[in-house]
Amino acid sequence: MPRHTGLNAALLILATLWLSACSRHGIYETAIGLERSSAGLQVNTVQVDDLQIAYLANKEQADGDTIVMVHGFGATKDNWTRLARELTDDFNVYAIDLPGHGDSSKPMDLGYSLAQQTDHLARILDALALTEYHMMGNSMGGAITALYAAKYPNRVKSVVLFNPAGIMDYESELVGLVMAGDNPLIPSKPGDLERLIDFALEEKPFMPWPVLGVLEEKKIANREINEVIFEAIRDIGFLTEFRNRVQNIEAPTLVVWGKEDRIINYRNGEVFASLIANARLEVMDEIGHAPMIEAPDRSADLFRQLAHPPE
Repeated sequence: MPRHTGLNAALLILATLWLSACSRHGIYETAIGLERSSAGLQVNTVQVDDLQIAYLANKEQADGDTIVMVHGFGATKDNWTRLARELTDDFNVYAIDLPGHGDSSKPMDLGYSLAQQTDHLARILDALALTEYHMMGNSMGGAITALYAAKYPNRVKSVVLFNPAGIMDYESELVGLVMAGDNPLIPSKPGDLERLIDFALEEKPFMPWPVLGVLEEKKIANREINEVIFEAIRDIGFLTEFRNRVQNIEAPTLVVWGKEDRIINYRNGEVFASLIANARLEVMDEIGHAPMIEAPDRSADLFRQLAHPPE
């Protein structure tokens, strides 16, 4: 059954559940499950030392390369399902819940600097026995992806950085808010998730209110660990070292940036691309902080061109 037909069926089932007055949590779990299924993905876990790591991977193996997807701050593996839907027929996708996020373990004292999270990711990929892959990351996950690609050049075939963190030559609207003590990236009360979505995304996907409500509850419950992680990745002293490290990336690299990004100014993309020898920049008009959510078809096309350039 074509993926779009499966998605239409999923929406019909969701509407039926909604009308039959199922619990909000039941609707949420069904909706998330259908979204994953329509993308050809299923949930798995792997034990990494004392950490249980959740991830999404193909239900059926594809006859193609592997792609590792790394989400951003406060996000989860499910941020990749819309893009994965465009790719799982031809590629084997692994979308990871980083420690402290999603359904993975959330120890408060693990260490969540960008460098430490890069090391955590390396241990996760080793535990999954992955040896060679394309990589893509968004925001904080983009910075982690860049550091990983620089540290393990023999493992990474290509790199896509969606609105990556790590370089802040040009300030954004977020900087002023955080300096004033108002961080829209960390929901703490009802209404904050809707504010976050409006702030982060220019092209917002449809999300039924029961799903939005349960997701907000989960975000608020994770407030404490998110505050720990946010402080860890704000290490201003690491920024110069970050620049030096990403210059070691050898793989073909595409930096994709939504021009309407309020979280990280899109003009930082020019700096990123200039630091990486084999990189180019693609700026998307009318797109915000998460092109893989807002423009999954265009994002997939750009990745395919990078992974398999015409001869």
